[in-house]
Amino acid sequence: MNPEGPFTYAVLRPLSDLFLWTWRLERRLEFLYRQHFDRWLRPPLFALLQGLQNLLRREDERLGLAEERELPDEERCNQEIIDTISAFTRENWLPGGAQRFGNTKTFGVLRGEFTVLPDLPEDLRHGLLREPRTHPAWVRFSGPGPFSPPDLEDLGQCSVAIKVMDVDGRKLMPDEQRTQDLILVSPASFVTPDVRENSRMQRWVRAKAPLGYLLDPPGRHLLHLTMQLLYSPVHGNPLEVQYYSNVPFLLGEGRAVQYSLKPRQEPRTRIPAHPGENYLRDAMVRTLAAGHWEMDFMVQVQTDPHRMPVEDATVKWPERLSPYLPVARLRLPAQRFDSDAQLAFADVLRYNPWHSLPEHRPLGNSNRARRRMYEELAELRQSMNASPHVEPDGTEVFPDGDRAPEPRRRPGTAHPRVASEG
Repeated sequence: MNPEGPFTYAVLRPLSDLFLWTWRLERRLEFLYRQHFDRWLRPPLFALLQGLQNLLRREDERLGLAEERELPDEERCNQEIIDTISAFTRENWLPGGAQRFGNTKTFGVLRGEFTVLPDLPEDLRHGLLREPRTHPAWVRFSGPGPFSPPDLEDLGQCSVAIKVMDVDGRKLMPDEQRTQDLILVSPASFVTPDVRENSRMQRWVRAKAPLGYLLDPPGRHLLHLTMQLLYSPVHGNPLEVQYYSNVPFLLGEGRAVQYSLKPRQEPRTRIPAHPGENYLRDAMVRTLAAGHWEMDFMVQVQTDPHRMPVEDATVKWPERLSPYLPVARLRLPAQRFDSDAQLAFADVLRYNPWHSLPEHRPLGNSNRARRRMYEELAELRQSMNASPHVEPDGTEVFPDGDRAPEPRRRPGTAHPRVASEG
């Protein structure tokens, strides 16, 4: 199927718009049942879908622990993704208002403290986790994108990017010298297994007909979409969400791990009866006005290379095979973060998982793609906005003020679900 063909514009784009409209309507009713659904039905349904995927869609690649295998056409797919998203950015954002393609809407850039826990097991004490220490951090909470609609009309997914600062040692990317970036999202699995399928999806996103991806070929991607929907509820507060890396990283030599970030407190925020355009940011403001907030940063060690794959981002590693282990604590002090200046601070920041010590090198084809993709898309965004890249050090101070205005967007655009630049 051709995303640029007449069938797309005549049929698939209107159907995609209808699907999004129906989804937004359903989201206004989720307060009646979603909490109970997520508690009792989501775990067995998600496990069933993961089991079907392992049975019907996956073959054992016979890889070892932490072993990678490059796709035959990987570099071509990476370039196609970059070209497609670059074209989308130029088509849909005006100079001075260009936004990230994925993880788009900034809920807030928060001052944080990332503390490595004492007495970690020897096999986990590598790189950033080598010794107990507290690092300053800038933590960006955001929505899925690629646009910034009212929170209730967005697609029920949040992301968090932690820029840990004052990190000693050589980094894998030369544009930042003392940072380690950690990027996580609220779905427990990613929407595409590899860059080949991601390239296909981005073409449909650019055509504003994301449902076309489900038909290209028919039925192949429905399983992945359903798993995404199970983890796309109406959220009450981004601080109260558990986040997952979806993709693996080294932890020392020959050991692969995935990350998760989990609140230490139980959720307490209710979805408002009449949610405002930025009700998620408002909930975060109220939480941090009342006091500090803490989250556990955890790692899950790969123990089975087939059931816990490196190269397939749609597979959630089973916790029964390897539970998450807390290794650090993210503390967000009581603060005010929604001034114009602090929200605009997000534009000069670049989050990239390759801002990393070698001991935490990103693994797998999706991670390999992110190095160039995130770097080149950030350069495009910041050049369009005449906004230079800044490596922060944690000493930045911002005055209080009114909330920033919404970014400028070209008229006539929609917002399907994607995930790209950090």
